[in-house]
Amino acid sequence: MSAVNDTKLKSVIFLLTGLPSHGDAPLWISIPFCFMNVISIVGNSIILFIVKTEPSLHQPIYIFLSMWAVADLGISISTMPTILDIYLFNSREISLNACLAQLFFIHLLQCIESSLLLLMAFDHFIAIYNPLRYAAIFILPRIAKMGLLAVLRVMVIILPLPFLLKWFQYCQANVLFYSYCLHREVMNMACSDITVNIIYGLFTKLLTMGLDLLLIFLSYVMIFKSVLRITSYEECLKALNTCISHLCAVLLFCTPDISLTVIHSFEKDSSPLLQILLGYMSLLLPSLINPIVYSVKSKHLRVKIIRVFIK
Repeated sequence: MSAVNDTKLKSVIFLLTGLPSHGDAPLWISIPFCFMNVISIVGNSIILFIVKTEPSLHQPIYIFLSMWAVADLGISISTMPTILDIYLFNSREISLNACLAQLFFIHLLQCIESSLLLLMAFDHFIAIYNPLRYAAIFILPRIAKMGLLAVLRVMVIILPLPFLLKWFQYCQANVLFYSYCLHREVMNMACSDITVNIIYGLFTKLLTMGLDLLLIFLSYVMIFKSVLRITSYEECLKALNTCISHLCAVLLFCTPDISLTVIHSFEKDSSPLLQILLGYMSLLLPSLINPIVYSVKSKHLRVKIIRVFIK
């Protein structure tokens, strides 16, 4: 019996789904995805290169930004192979092990990005609330420890997900809703009792992104309180301006994901196209837009990038 079960596990194949299309549309649809992937990889790679080679950018906010760029590159590398396989080669099959590996890295990197957004919010809070102690608090060894702890926390929480899915029996059509594997979609394909996975999936969401967003919100409450104490109108605007890039990153990160959660919870009959588009936006849009936003808003970073290309 065990041998039969092992055989079933190894032979499980999932079918990924793309955007609803007809005729030759998949080839045309692949163009924006290829464009987004190239822009994301180039943009994040440039930020990594500039931060690494410019000693003047070895500051906490730019170090956190470079960590974010690494996570963005990881998400692009994790998702784009299956997305482009569907639209370029109409290849929809993915094995169980490959699917579990993909969903692990997608969820891991998304939660790491959430943690980095929290660290960046804390950075802005200290810079505004107590600027005199900022340099003493955000020293390089402490920043490294904060980043390492963020990764380890997420790793411990996310690591059980693929193992919980590994030993299920999958006896349905195994057609996944998206062009990549996610815990919710794979879990729903199982013909076993998934109660533990539902509870643990909710637990991971609340303990990672849910907790991070709550702490980010509280950080900004404290930031706005500190800003309101500034008597000079110009200084007040200057302090708020330092937070705009981060607020844009938070909105880009949270809005599609929260919208998907609401749709899954309350709008069961919503348009599949809308859900697929929001899924793409939640994964691909931040990695595409964040390098542009930070390059435009950060004068110091923008100048360094321009100098590299002018040389």
